[in-house]
Amino acid sequence: MPRSPEHTLLVTGAAVAAAGTTVRAEALAVRGERIVHVGTVEEARAALGGRVDEELRLDGGLVHPGFVDAHCHPVMYGQALAWVDLRPERVPDIDTLVEVLQEAARDLPGGVPIRGFGYEHRRLTEGRHPSCHDLDRVADDREVYVMNASGHGGVVNSHTLRTCGIDATTPSPEGGTIGHFADGEPDGQLWDGACDLLTGPAGVKIGNHGPNFHLSEPDDIMADHLLRAQEVFLAAGVTTIGDAQVSRREMETYLRARADGSLRMRVSAYLTSALLDTALELGAVRGFGDDRFRIQGVKFYADGTLGGWTAYFPEGYAADCCHHGQLYHSVEEYAEIVRRAHAAGLQTATHAQSPYAIGMVLDAIEKAQADRERPDMRHRIEHSGLPTDEQIERMGALGVVPVMQPQHHLRTGDGTLTAIGEMGHRYNPAGRCPEAGVPVVFSSDAPVAPPAPLEAVSAAATRRTVLGTVLGDESLRLPVEAGLHAHTAAAASALHREHAVGALASGMLADFVVLDADPLHVPAEDLAGIRVQETWIGGSRAWARSA
Repeated sequence: MPRSPEHTLLVTGAAVAAAGTTVRAEALAVRGERIVHVGTVEEARAALGGRVDEELRLDGGLVHPGFVDAHCHPVMYGQALAWVDLRPERVPDIDTLVEVLQEAARDLPGGVPIRGFGYEHRRLTEGRHPSCHDLDRVADDREVYVMNASGHGGVVNSHTLRTCGIDATTPSPEGGTIGHFADGEPDGQLWDGACDLLTGPAGVKIGNHGPNFHLSEPDDIMADHLLRAQEVFLAAGVTTIGDAQVSRREMETYLRARADGSLRMRVSAYLTSALLDTALELGAVRGFGDDRFRIQGVKFYADGTLGGWTAYFPEGYAADCCHHGQLYHSVEEYAEIVRRAHAAGLQTATHAQSPYAIGMVLDAIEKAQADRERPDMRHRIEHSGLPTDEQIERMGALGVVPVMQPQHHLRTGDGTLTAIGEMGHRYNPAGRCPEAGVPVVFSSDAPVAPPAPLEAVSAAATRRTVLGTVLGDESLRLPVEAGLHAHTAAAASALHREHAVGALASGMLADFVVLDADPLHVPAEDLAGIRVQETWIGGSRAWARSA
C-alpha cells in the first residue's frame, strides 16, 4: 500500500548511487512516495526536519535506482512460467522434450492443454524444430503446444492441427506462416500471425500486426500469471516496466490488478497496433493513466525474429539464400499507420531486426515528422538488432530510441551467426550508439530472456555468448556505467518517465534496489553474481530476499 504523504524514511548504512555522478552518497531521505534528499546522513536527517518514522539501516552494499525494463511481456512471462520449462539447459534433444512434456501431462486433468515454453531448435541435438508427430507422442486427444524461445510461434500436435482446421490446403495467413513437410502436409509449426488460430473463436486476434501470444485463461488464472511474473521482476530489482504488446487480455488483467491493489510495479502499456483504430477513436493519448499504470503508445512490427528466421533479409539468409523471412506490412501500409499514430501524438515502438526493416522504420518516422512535426516523440525501434552505422546516425538525427536486449546475443548469438553469417557479429551494437548521440536502452523482452538487468549490462560489456563466442570488436561493447544508465535513466526516458523514475534525486519517486555489491567495483563478467537484497517502490518495501 502507498505510504502516507507525510511518512518519512531514512536509508543509511550503504553507499547510495546519486544521480549524475559516480561518487557515492551516504544516505537517502524519503517523504511519502518521493525522495527529498540524497547526501550525507546529517543532510538527509535535516531534510526530513529531524522526523524519521522509519529507518532502513543496511549493512553495506549499494542503494541503486530501481531498474527499468522498457520492453517485456509480464503477463505472457507469468504464463510461460506456469508452462513446462523447455529451455536448452533442461532440454538438450527432442526425445527429452517429449519425455518432459509426458511427465507434466501425467499431473494434468484430462483435456487440459499441455503447453511448454523456451525450446531453441538450433540448440537441440537434432538441430531442428520438433514436429507435430513428435508431439503426438505426448498426447493425441488434446492440445499440445510448445512455444519457441523467441515467442513468435512454435509447434502443435496433430490434434491441434485438426481442431484448428489446418491441412495441406490451408494457406499461410498474412503476416504468418504455417509450416509443412516436404510432402505438403502441415508439420505443426505456426509462426507469427498464424498463431491467431490458437486463441479460439472468441480469443484475441491481431492478424498481421504481430505474433499472437494472447492465449486467454480464466480471470483468476490470469491474475496468478501477473503475480508470479511480478515476483520475479521485483526479485531482479525491476520496479518499472514497459509492456511491449498489450491486447484486451493484458489490459483487463492490469486494470483488475490496479483496482484490487495487486499491481505492485509501475507499468507503461504499448497497445498492439491491431488496436490503433480503437485507440484513436477513444482518444487514448500518451500518458493516459497514473504513476502505477498508463497507456504510453502503440506497438508495431516491421519484420520477424532472428531466432525463428522470420526477420527480413531480401538477399536471403547466409544459411539458406532462398529463405528471406517476412515483413508484417508493405512499406506503404506501415508508413501510413505510423503516420496516423504520430499525428495523434502516440509514441510508436516498432519491432525491427534486419537492416532493411530498421531502414523501413526510419523512413516512416522521417515522413511522419515531415507531415507533422512533433518534437520529442522518442519513437522507438524495438530490438534494433542489426542497424548499420549510417542507420545509427539517422536515429540520432531523428531522435529515435533503440531498445536492445543484450541477453539475446548472450543466449542466441551463435545461432544468429549460423543464420546470417558475419553480419551476426554486429548483433546489438550498443557501443556504437553514444558517439552518434543515440540514447541506447536495455530491456529483457521477458519471457524471451529472464528479467536480469545486471546480466544484460554484463552481456553488453563483454559481448560473450553462453557458448564462449565473443561477438564483434571492442567498439561494439558498452561500458558498465553506460549499461547501468541504459537500464535505468535511459529506459525511463524511453517511457517518457524520466522525471519520476530511473534515478535517485530529490523529487523522484522513491523506487530503489539494494544490491550486495557496487557494479562499478565488480569485473564486467561477474556482474550477474551481484544479488538483489531488497526492492522498494514509492518508499515501501516491495520485495526482500529471505534470510
